[in-house]
Amino acid sequence: MAIYKSKHFFASFIILFLSFPIFNGNNLNSAFALSAKVNPVGTNLIVEIAKNKNPAVVFVTSKTKFQPARGKLPQQQSPFRQPGPFGAPSPSPQQPHPGNGSGTGFIIDKEGYILTNNHVVDNADIIKITLQNEKEYEAELIGSDSKTDIALLKIIRQSDDKTSFPYLTMGNSEKVEVGEWVVAIGNPFGLSHTVTTGVVSAKARNIGAGPYDEFIQTDASINPGNSGGPLLNMEGKVIGINTAIYSRTGGNVGIGFTIPINMASDILDELKKDGKVTRGWLGVMVQKITTELAGTFKLIDTHGALVSDVIPNGPAARSGLKRGDIIVKFNGKEILSVENLPKQVAAVEPGKSVKVEIIRDGNKKSLDVTLDIMQEEKQA
Repeated sequence: MAIYKSKHFFASFIILFLSFPIFNGNNLNSAFALSAKVNPVGTNLIVEIAKNKNPAVVFVTSKTKFQPARGKLPQQQSPFRQPGPFGAPSPSPQQPHPGNGSGTGFIIDKEGYILTNNHVVDNADIIKITLQNEKEYEAELIGSDSKTDIALLKIIRQSDDKTSFPYLTMGNSEKVEVGEWVVAIGNPFGLSHTVTTGVVSAKARNIGAGPYDEFIQTDASINPGNSGGPLLNMEGKVIGINTAIYSRTGGNVGIGFTIPINMASDILDELKKDGKVTRGWLGVMVQKITTELAGTFKLIDTHGALVSDVIPNGPAARSGLKRGDIIVKFNGKEILSVENLPKQVAAVEPGKSVKVEIIRDGNKKSLDVTLDIMQEEKQA
């Protein structure tokens, strides 16, 4: 399902994904209950977290072997479809140089599995990781998901290497509260294992990065190179994967965005098993119900998702869903806003039949819909 995304982002800001480009010649590649009931003020708690958790954080470097191109190349695109890595026009070299980039990752078990951002290793031919003790390994890409910007790597060891790697424990991002203290560890601008602190500034931020936006916002200082690094609570558990920032200059201004760790946990087994994530697809385009639209459709509130188009021969079309219908419940769960629907649809196994409750011409109606498999180019 495609979503009409708001274009009213802060015009004076640019959003940067935090993988840090290593420039080589003309290369220009891109960066409820508290989750921890502990207050670090007046204690050495953050010192202990840095000491104990840093060994499980890794420096990720990637290299892409570009093939010579004929004629001019199109302008490079930023994650938000703006020309160039920071919104400025990019040169179009005739012979592109090999691409190099760096970011952060963190080990999640003793076998050497690593979580990072997909954009840190996307299209990489060679991936290397460096531990805090400066020992280097090559890593293989086990699986990735561009829609959530999550990638799973695994350290490649020699057959006689029985190293048991230090690892981080994943927390519960559902329990994160605004105002609680957090610690970010990463490699900003290539500065290995940098530790910064701050608080959770907001939850469930939608910044237009993808159909499943639900970022944790933090003022902990994160910069290009922090991509893929952990955001930790005061128990030292991972509550998010640092991913993007708002910035005027490319540097930190106290507005950073982190993927909730539960989002990674939900797809981890699938990435390990299949190397990708299979999601359900409904086959509609939806838009937000504004106050004006609620008045037009004689609704009592702005809850739900307005169907603005139905994809021919898709699951929604086959079930009788029509343009102008308002989806208020999907698979037993209320749709409070248009952002809720893609997440609920994606969570359903393709081929499964679900109940979709709609409002049509002022009347509630229930439809049975059997979902298809979402293709990579589709939103939901």
